[in-house]
Amino acid sequence: MGRPDDRNLTWHPGKVSPERRRALLGQRGAVVWLTGLSGSGKSTLAVELEHALLERGHVAFVLDGDNVRHGLNADLGFGEADRTENIRRVGHVARLFADAGVIVLTAFISPFRADRAAVRALLPDDAFLEVHVSTPLAVCEARDPKGLYARARAGEIPHFTGISSPYEAPERPDLAVDTAQLSLDRCVERLFALLTARGVLAGGRGRTDQG
Repeated sequence: MGRPDDRNLTWHPGKVSPERRRALLGQRGAVVWLTGLSGSGKSTLAVELEHALLERGHVAFVLDGDNVRHGLNADLGFGEADRTENIRRVGHVARLFADAGVIVLTAFISPFRADRAAVRALLPDDAFLEVHVSTPLAVCEARDPKGLYARARAGEIPHFTGISSPYEAPERPDLAVDTAQLSLDRCVERLFALLTARGVLAGGRGRTDQG
């Protein structure tokens, strides 16, 4: 099926402004993009941060790499083109959530800088926070919670990030956390500080350098 003619499509704005949503929710919609190697702690951190935000009365939702591939992206493989499409789709879903005023926490390896930059371009400058979960490869491989590194080393999984496919680390992330050096609670504290400093949570003072 071909793509629809863009000339026949119109974006339909609603009657609720971003300012009204912010006043109602006590927060600004944003995307916290957690990127890092398999086993770095992205999903664990995203789930813990979601819980902590909800406990404090904020609206947050996790988009997890494995979960998305069970449904929305079940038709995609793991070659470079499919990985790019995976992130493109997730980026647009995350944008819709952020437009609704939700704090979106994404947990995707998202190994390519160009793909992450494409998602950033979908959002206002202050609504995309790139967080590098910078846990070293050796630590991630030692954890190997799904047994994927062992299979990749055995040649059973092609295009595996960090082994047979590159990971392009962020050059200037908004925040970097190494789960081999910081406890889970400390990582969550640093993320809360980032969200407050950037004005996502009520009481913030706008953009500061957390990278």
